[in-house]
Amino acid sequence: MDDDRVQQDGHDGHDAQQERPAGISRKKLLKVALAAVPLPMVLGGVALARDAKTTQEPLVPTPYCDDGDDPTPQQTEGPYFKPNSPLRSSLLEPGTKGTRLTVSGYVFGLACRPIANALLDFWQADVNGAYDNVGFRFRGHQFTDARGAFKLETIVPGLYPGRTRHIHVKVQAPNQRILTTQLYFPGEPRNQTDTIFNPALLMNVRQDGSAKQGTYDFVLNVRQQPGPGEPTGQPTGGPSQPGGTWAEGTDYKAGDQVTYGGTSYRCLQPHTARAGWEPPAVPALWQRV
Repeated sequence: MDDDRVQQDGHDGHDAQQERPAGISRKKLLKVALAAVPLPMVLGGVALARDAKTTQEPLVPTPYCDDGDDPTPQQTEGPYFKPNSPLRSSLLEPGTKGTRLTVSGYVFGLACRPIANALLDFWQADVNGAYDNVGFRFRGHQFTDARGAFKLETIVPGLYPGRTRHIHVKVQAPNQRILTTQLYFPGEPRNQTDTIFNPALLMNVRQDGSAKQGTYDFVLNVRQQPGPGEPTGQPTGGPSQPGGTWAEGTDYKAGDQVTYGGTSYRCLQPHTARAGWEPPAVPALWQRV
């Protein structure tokens, strides 16, 4: 990818920021071009941006295209990013080893409308946990289509010391700032020990024969004009009021139930509660009941 196409965001290289988006919303298919796109089977109840609820305010840039109040999680690019990656949607090459993985999704703006021609630059480790710092194996960029959709063909990355499994990505709407972040896999033991892991960046992943399919929708901090008949307004509000039985530092297991802000939630994945991982903030870990 050309250097003049990507101007580094001022947040690159900093630690991950926690976010506090709203809780899981009712599913609603997007209008117009997205109406005919089938929703994938999901694991763990992770909300997707296409599952937006009706609202009277434009949306803030959470990964769920919903009405939270904190910015999209940004994460360090790490030491292995290289510019000028090849234009390609498949990182597979002859003889590639590893479990095949397809990652697909959409890129949206604040009004939950798809962004065409958004740039996505992916890079990751190979099956052994090694990055190619000489060539461009497991590196490539692509652009969203007219529906704001993308699709990446790759493998499940290997592990290396200190990190859980992840895929790096830079996302940029035309003539806008870059979001640099990482995508994670549900059910990974190292998710609980990786110091920059953020459950808001978990993909939905399902088994597809011997391969895996992952889905994730990005929401960029890009203002958009609502379409005809869609609501307008200004961002308002804040996080849910605290209180209840949820407690930071508690070890929760799947099936545990807590209350938070007057609402009951059921634990979906074992984890140790941390600040910023309150039930409304991470639908990957908690499901409203």
